[in-house]
Amino acid sequence: MIGESQMSEQSNIESILTESRVFEPPQSFNERIGGAYIPSLEAYEELYRRSIDSPNDFWSEVADELDWFEKWNTVCSSGFPDVKWFEGGKTNLCHNCVDRQINMGHGDDIAIIWEGEPYDGAPEIKKLTYSDLHAEVCKCANALKELGVKKGDVVTIYMGMVPELAIAVLACARIGAPHSVIFGGFSSQAIADRVEDAKSTIVITCDGSWRRGSVVPLKDNVDAATQFTELIDTVLVLKRCENDINWQDGRDVWWHDICDRQDEDCQCESMDAEDMLFLLYTSGSTGKPKGIMHTTGGYMVYTYLTSKWVFNLIPGKDHVYWCTADVGWITGHSYIIYGLLPNRVPTLMYEGAPNFPDAARFWDIVERHNVTQFYTAPTAIRAFMKWGDEHPNKHDLSSLKVLGTVGEPINPEAWMWYRKVIGNSECPIVDTWWQTETGGHMLTPLPGATPTTPGSCTRPFFGIDAAVVDDDGNEVGENEGGLLVVRQSWPSTLRGVFGDRDRFIETYFSRVEDMYLAGDSARKDERGNFWIMGRIDDVINVSGHRLGTMEVESSLVSHESVVEAAVVGVPHEIKGTGIAAFCTLASGIEPSDVLKDALRKHVGEEIGAIAKPDILKFTDALPKTRSGKIMRRLLRDVAAGTDSNQDVTTLEDFTVLAKLRDEE
Repeated sequence: MIGESQMSEQSNIESILTESRVFEPPQSFNERIGGAYIPSLEAYEELYRRSIDSPNDFWSEVADELDWFEKWNTVCSSGFPDVKWFEGGKTNLCHNCVDRQINMGHGDDIAIIWEGEPYDGAPEIKKLTYSDLHAEVCKCANALKELGVKKGDVVTIYMGMVPELAIAVLACARIGAPHSVIFGGFSSQAIADRVEDAKSTIVITCDGSWRRGSVVPLKDNVDAATQFTELIDTVLVLKRCENDINWQDGRDVWWHDICDRQDEDCQCESMDAEDMLFLLYTSGSTGKPKGIMHTTGGYMVYTYLTSKWVFNLIPGKDHVYWCTADVGWITGHSYIIYGLLPNRVPTLMYEGAPNFPDAARFWDIVERHNVTQFYTAPTAIRAFMKWGDEHPNKHDLSSLKVLGTVGEPINPEAWMWYRKVIGNSECPIVDTWWQTETGGHMLTPLPGATPTTPGSCTRPFFGIDAAVVDDDGNEVGENEGGLLVVRQSWPSTLRGVFGDRDRFIETYFSRVEDMYLAGDSARKDERGNFWIMGRIDDVINVSGHRLGTMEVESSLVSHESVVEAAVVGVPHEIKGTGIAAFCTLASGIEPSDVLKDALRKHVGEEIGAIAKPDILKFTDALPKTRSGKIMRRLLRDVAAGTDSNQDVTTLEDFTVLAKLRDEE
């Protein structure tokens, strides 16, 4: 029987960190942005209901805004798990990114703005028009054909953030060769694993790439990968850093030797809407990475529309869009290249780190290029906070119109800092939730329509029937935690795990019947807003009470001394599971036992005594992936004092984990 005090404690937990702050879209937004596509919450709700009730009509109208070589027979012809969209339709995504703009008379418009990392008095900047991009993509496509690449062959790309990365991606799409982009920070073993799984025989790489003033030896890593796989028989190498590299005649080919002499015209392959466009590998907590498959037509339509409406992209209005992600991640695929170029708004690519040569580099870029839409990760925002307001304050950020976040839930206090310091309290924040598997935004505010609350990704995008349910698929009540699911397919639904049908079904469609399982826990509040509580395995059961790690982390970060926190469960002989917290402190704050006690007390006041961390450690940095996500599964091993045999290929800095273990 539950006692009165336990019931009170449970009630407190269920209302954890209830945010009361609500921010309406600024009244000046319509005027500042050049007109909002979705101008009010009422307009959103009416159109959203139509997209759910009549999805075929809704998505057919969107698809008609793009070019098709042959019209589709059906819009959506099947449900989970074997989804098909625009079946029978023929198109090419490279055509819609590049040729379509030229055919409409916009060949001289800027397509890509690129800035390199080295900064010797002035940055290295390149601007490619759609005509420039067409010429370079065609030359690369013809070079790939000369190297023997055919429609359907998987091309592995392992490059730094240079313009040629986008060119290579588009060239693959042009000739119908699915690309498998591997982030340039991955190890040689990670390259080999992905090459083997994809059965890829060609790798496109650079001699090196710049990162915080040092050269990342990309070609050396590819060379090392050939020791783990015999599949690689061609390596196309771009000269970027001019670092010393080994060379194997007959296998290695210089980009400039083969691409520069090619014809500047290459006909686009006619691709079926369900032909594979790309593979992108995601790491699991155990086992080999999953090769997520996305196809051509539905992905094209969905990324086009989400880009257009979430960021309110208006061609011809001097918009400049910057997503700070790497093309090696799905964010870069969808919201640097494939969603942006069809919308004819310049997309900015930056090669290097946010703090090179100093902590103001991002704001220097925003000011120099008059960036209007800025899309980055919460982990970067927390780093900016730690580095200090003086860095953004010395730059003119008045060009900014929309701010976005991606990658993980954002703590309310980081959201508020972002809004005030970067957005001058005038820019709507679009806090987007989505996944590699979804291809595009699933839950997100719309900047001219949605009232926003710090920490919430608010409402579903059009066509997304999202819900929070129990294990039987029944919706739970307001502010009750449950499984985040999507109940009907959307155009960019993943089409499978490459070569592993059983893993595809088991991971995404086996737990809740006829629904896509996102793998996240969530709750839905009384305003209809969604709150992501963390991965399903990031829910801690403390003495029978379920706590989301995100909730405890937000409580810690709301304390003025903490800029970043990670919380994991740890075995506890009495509670079953205890709470371990790892905190990075604000600049000038020194670790102490007094501060530990103060933080525990703070969590108790914010959430309840049940949520006070049993273990609290201070650390200069947290173990993160190269995309900025905190690797909590590794922290669980540290907290439990066990050795980890988990996949760590995505870890950005291995010394962080070593230091945490040394402190045990």
